[in-house]
Amino acid sequence: MTKAVARRGVHSALRDFLQSEASGGILLMVAAALAMIVANSPWAEDYFHLLHLETGPVLSEKLGTMTVHLWINDALMALFFLLVGLEIKREFVDGHLASWRDRGLPIVAAAGGMIVPALVYLIVTGGAPALLRGWAIPSATDIAFAIGVLALLGSRAPTSLKLFLTTVAIVDDMGAVAIIALAYTASIGGPALLAAILLWGLMFALNRFGVTRLWPYLLLAVALWFAVLLSGVHATIAGVLAAIAIPIKQTPGAPDADDSPLHRLEHGLHPWVAYAIVPLFGFANAGVSLAGTGLAELLAPLPLGVALGLFLGKQIGIFASVRLAVALKIGERPAGATWLQIYGVALLCGIGFTMSLFIGGLAFADPRLVDEVKIGVLGGSLLSALAGYALLRFAPQPMPQSQN
Repeated sequence: MTKAVARRGVHSALRDFLQSEASGGILLMVAAALAMIVANSPWAEDYFHLLHLETGPVLSEKLGTMTVHLWINDALMALFFLLVGLEIKREFVDGHLASWRDRGLPIVAAAGGMIVPALVYLIVTGGAPALLRGWAIPSATDIAFAIGVLALLGSRAPTSLKLFLTTVAIVDDMGAVAIIALAYTASIGGPALLAAILLWGLMFALNRFGVTRLWPYLLLAVALWFAVLLSGVHATIAGVLAAIAIPIKQTPGAPDADDSPLHRLEHGLHPWVAYAIVPLFGFANAGVSLAGTGLAELLAPLPLGVALGLFLGKQIGIFASVRLAVALKIGERPAGATWLQIYGVALLCGIGFTMSLFIGGLAFADPRLVDEVKIGVLGGSLLSALAGYALLRFAPQPMPQSQN
């Protein structure tokens, strides 16, 4: 980390983080749009052929050969989850979620924003057995995409709203990680899981003995990823597990410490994830051919359940939970924001792009169902983005020194 980074204040660090997320979110939008264009163009066959091109040796009878698509989703996205884990640990140890007073509102909001969308999905799909595994698809929020939309609003979106959205999305990510680990692990390979546990324990031992160089942790993290991949647990979970073991030096109310391994790794990893890995994931996963797709296909139970889960479930679950939390004095309304603006942010939380597409790929093996998931995610996320942007764009601004 450079001295310039080390000198940053808390507000400057937050501003830089939000600006980085915003630009990464805008790049993600472009990548998703490009994927849809290519998937419905004369280059569609080449696009899908490239994604399913087999590379490397056969890992196991169960896993088969890694394809380009799997390298992106299982390997590169492990770095995304590593960053997610680092952000979660930093916020809970040394950030805006360090105390139970600060955690109350985001936890309640995120819980409502995961439960209600799942219920909406199950109601719309009618509990069809073939579609049950998709219940978690609309429960996630894409922080980069949502912050990108907020960035387009400029000063009409106060920093308190951006911070509220960020903290809710971070808690939301915790829930998504837990769901992936528990709900989408079909079978466990004992020896590989034991190896993963031993490697994770070795990382904690390095932490315990005060090792602050990053390279030993990163080498062990690569081995941990491979062991988790072979164990049957989704390989991206290794990223979160590795993040938990990375040491952090607490600097409350001060700039990040340049001798804190977690801060160094987070600052070094963030640009690569925001500007390369996540857009690449979006390009590889958002492409779906709309040839022969009519109104009946768009209103089929699976895409409709995902879309309404994101658009209706998220806004209802989050806004109702925030109102309840404030009424019960579990948390306080974001300073300088009106209830209408908070409702606008609840709408933006229905942008579930990255995590929703990721979970959809885990939930269904049938390519036809995966395509339906993509249509639902894109439709629900687009509706949420447009409605949230419009509401926040035209919502009356709060009077000075007033929250009404």
